[in-house]
Parts: sequence; structure tokens; C-alpha cells
Amino acid sequence: MTSRPAAAADTRVLRVLSCNILAGASVKRFHEYVTRSWGAVLPGKYKLGNLDRLARAIADFDVVGLQEADAGSIRSGFLNQTRYLAEASGLPYWSHQPNRRVSRVAHTANGLISRSAPDEVLDYPLPGRLGGRGVLLARYGKGRDALLVAIAHLSLGAQSRARQLAFIAELLHGKPNVLLMGDLNCAPDSSELRALFAHTSLEPPEHPQPTFPSWHPQRAIDHILVSAGLDVQRMWTLPDAFSDHLPLAAEIRVPRVVHHEVAEAS
Repeated sequence: MTSRPAAAADTRVLRVLSCNILAGASVKRFHEYVTRSWGAVLPGKYKLGNLDRLARAIADFDVVGLQEADAGSIRSGFLNQTRYLAEASGLPYWSHQPNRRVSRVAHTANGLISRSAPDEVLDYPLPGRLGGRGVLLARYGKGRDALLVAIAHLSLGAQSRARQLAFIAELLHGKPNVLLMGDLNCAPDSSELRALFAHTSLEPPEHPQPTFPSWHPQRAIDHILVSAGLDVQRMWTLPDAFSDHLPLAAEIRVPRVVHHEVAEAS
């Protein structure tokens, strides 16, 4: 970060986690995309066990963004996985943005889990060659000091990603306290993300963390991006492979008023 945070007495540390959970499926080797392909359309007890392990990790964080959560379909046993993870972790607030539905077989969603309820939650469909992508936007606090948290899962194609990030940039433009997290499917030095950084207060990460594939992470395509007025104290990946992506975690120093809105449940 090029900016300098406020004095320590005026700030607090917010713990944030971003996870692509692959609808609860655990993929620990490339061949399991084939040998466990049934997991894309069928529920299984191992998925619940996997979600329970993830819930224990989530309990240590203040704000959690989920991608590829299932909103309730055959493949999840008609379980809303965002709600399940919130209740199992003990965090009191959750919201989700159902996106792509494939009959009754699959219903993909972005999810938000947090220690405090946001003041406002909005969801927007994202542009792209194929529909079914969206960004979930939560606002904590009021006025200029409010923190905006955006959660997104972007397309595989570069042209669609560029359009999606341009849309997100319009939502976040001019906002001083912004956090964007999710599976963005591109590296920090990609042309799509460089355009985002040029049109918002978001800054590229100093030390990008490889998250994909989970069994041999080589690509930094999952991100927790923050605006210039905030400060990332630490960023790391969780060691457990809950899906084909490693969860990405960060400790972010934010103004005291923002921390109170996000991390101190009443």
C-alpha cells in the first residue's frame, strides 16, 4: 500500500475471509474433477462434513464472502449453504445473491456472512456473454465513513471480465472505504484489474497469494482488494483445501468507527 493508515489508536483490525466453496465439494487432485464429477449434481454426506470444517474456520472472522455457494438445489440436498455456514459458525448475519440456476439441479450464489448486520445490502447482475454472474454489495455505516464490501465471482473470459469489472468500478467509484473480494479469475497484473485500479480507490495487493488449484496453488485469482485509505496488515491462505480454491484471509486495519459497524454485534 502506498497510503498510510490513521494512528493505531483510531483504528482496529478487521478479519476478512473469501472462499470459493464449489457448492461444498472437496477437490484435492485434478483427477477428482472426473472421479467426483457426481458431486456437481448430487448431494453427499462428505459435503456436509466439508462445510462443517469450513464453518469452524469461518468462526474466527468478522466478514466472509462466499462464491459458488448453493442456494438450495439437488446437489446440496436443497440446503442453503450460506445460511448453513452462518449458523454452524455462530456468526449472526447472512445474506446471499442467487445467480445461475440450472433447473433444480444447481443454484449458484454469492454469499455474505458477518458478525454484524450491514446497514444495506444490494445485489446487481453483472454483464457478460453468458448470464448468471453478479456482485453482492453490503454497506456498513452511514455517510462518507461507511465501508462498502463487494463480493463477486467473475467470468472465465477476459472480455466478459473487463465488462464486469468496469461495472463494479462504477459502483465503487469515489468511495473512500472499499473492499472487493472474490474469485475474480484473473491475476493482479491483468489488464482488467489494472483498469479497475485506475478508476477506483482500490489498490493492487503487495503480495498476491496463489489460491488455485488448492492442491498445488500457482495462480493468484482469488483476491481481497482494499482502498487506499485502508491498510492490509497480513494476507494469507488457509491450509485446508475445502474446495478447488484455497480460502484467502486478510487482517485489515480500518477506522475505529468502521470496525464498530462491522465487527461488534449488538
